[in-house]
Amino acid sequence: MKKRRLAIWFTTVLLILVACSEDFLDTEPLDKVSADATWSNGALSEAFVFNVYSYLNYGGFEEEGLSAITDEAMFTHSGRGINVITEGTLSDAGTGNNRIVPQWDELFLAVRQANIAIQELPESTFNDSDLRDRLLGESLFLRAFYYHQLMRYYGGVPLIDRPYELNEDYSIARNTFAENIDFIVGDLDQATTLLQGKPETPGRASMLSAMALKARVLLYAASDLRDGPTASANSSVLGSYANLELVAYPSGDRTARWNAAKAAAKAVLDATTGYKLDLAAPVSAEEGRNNYISIAMGGGSSVGDAAARAELLFERTHTPLFTVESGWPLGGIHQGINNGPNGYHNWAGNTPIQLLVDDYQMMDGSDFDWNNPTHAADPYANRDPRFYATVLYDGADWKPRPSDVAGIDPVDQIQSGAYDDGSGGIIPGVDTRESPIENWNGSRTSYYVRKFIDPDPGLVDNQSSAQVVPWPFIRYTEMALNYAEACLETGDEGEARTWLSRIRFRVGMPEVTESGAALMDIYRNERRVELAYEEHRFFDARRWMIAAETLGRGIKVMNVQATLKAGQTPHVPYRHDKDVYDYTYTVVDNTETETRTWDDKMYYFPISRDELNRNELLVQNPGY
Repeated sequence: MKKRRLAIWFTTVLLILVACSEDFLDTEPLDKVSADATWSNGALSEAFVFNVYSYLNYGGFEEEGLSAITDEAMFTHSGRGINVITEGTLSDAGTGNNRIVPQWDELFLAVRQANIAIQELPESTFNDSDLRDRLLGESLFLRAFYYHQLMRYYGGVPLIDRPYELNEDYSIARNTFAENIDFIVGDLDQATTLLQGKPETPGRASMLSAMALKARVLLYAASDLRDGPTASANSSVLGSYANLELVAYPSGDRTARWNAAKAAAKAVLDATTGYKLDLAAPVSAEEGRNNYISIAMGGGSSVGDAAARAELLFERTHTPLFTVESGWPLGGIHQGINNGPNGYHNWAGNTPIQLLVDDYQMMDGSDFDWNNPTHAADPYANRDPRFYATVLYDGADWKPRPSDVAGIDPVDQIQSGAYDDGSGGIIPGVDTRESPIENWNGSRTSYYVRKFIDPDPGLVDNQSSAQVVPWPFIRYTEMALNYAEACLETGDEGEARTWLSRIRFRVGMPEVTESGAALMDIYRNERRVELAYEEHRFFDARRWMIAAETLGRGIKVMNVQATLKAGQTPHVPYRHDKDVYDYTYTVVDNTETETRTWDDKMYYFPISRDELNRNELLVQNPGY
């Protein structure tokens, strides 16, 4: 359905452009546009390249998110092909949920479209040379982006640098992982040159986009999973794979790879600035929370700081580059209805799990600890301000309730627990699975995601009003984190501490003072919470080869109970009140929809059986 909508949109754009530029008596058929017409007209060429962007789909704003197959979240609703991924039962007969994981054939179709543009643009005959260079640079960037996606999920893939013609032999072997890296970096270096000095338009690739993607690709290339000796030592599945060169460097100078990643990240940091990363001390907790909300909103919400747009180096935004979501009258992104609380008539999709919540530090920089009686008695107090900007928890303030729910909750607080009614009974929270409001949509974890949902009180139920929030494919702070990681791997701890402290100062957290293994732990946790729900954890846990102890831990959730204090009278209707109720917080395991485990074959996704049958030269990934 998604591809069909994109094709219809592209055809419509071309027809409009042709109809506006041709005489109405011209009898040339208007149901298609010839290649000659496309590449002789700047607007038509631009429309073609816009269609190459369309394979980005909705970024991370699909209904099911990549977070739901990591230790960030679980997907509330069963039967979506998620458990075969999280339980390690995936095979080459099927690739699980195809909205979470971009598919091999879809990505290669995007590569083909980019290849057409890359082949045709140098020979195009329209007069605007700046536009030609820009479109060629964007096409090279997009080809690199789609290949980087293939590489992240599958390892080395066949490198195809031109559009195949009819009746050609489509059989082609996989290139090595090293060849994939070199190819992608080559495209990005060309894109950087072509896009230098060109306009920067939200949603379109720029010089900085190309530089930043190169920095990410080189960071991945230097990581444990991509170093053959390290990967083989850490995993018997990889150690016994006869074609290790397809998924990793079998040998070579790993220090040189880390230095290349370091230099590429630093080049981005030097070429531009992010958002409030020049602070010498922590801001207040309130300002830190607001800073992080502004970043999540891309600087575009009425409640955020427009200067936060500086974070975005490549985004999926609400522009004519992309189709409007089918069925939604106002278009935009429906992160709110996909993930918001059911007490707002939302769908509670990708709800945070306790493992993520526990990894937010205390305001003083110490770790949260359930064995600490003060922490256990009030687990949502005095936490990293990013927690409050990312997670909705029992008792958290949120937006005005819809009119039919306001009578149950007139104070607009999340209700995800069970509350003493004073007569021996229990009042189920309006945002639980026992709610009187759409109970089937309630969270199974007692949490809801807040990040990327516009807090504008005018967007009450998130259904009738689509929000316009950009998806951050790449942002400046990722580059700062990439640089810090490369610094740690090359022994430059001081530089790593400097950048980690700057990121923490912006959100109100104290500076980093650790060294050695403790500093690496701080770095990895900082990356986890700063980039939560931004589709990094899935890849980070794999490239660090810590998936067994992170993604494989299972799902832990929260059970909140409120009992009346002696002599107190319950609130009717209920509202969160620590003076009236005693609250207990119990962490429990949840296996309602999936029983998570880890299998080392899941470091890579399988090439589907259909693809293997079509192309006998393909070699399957390890473990399948």
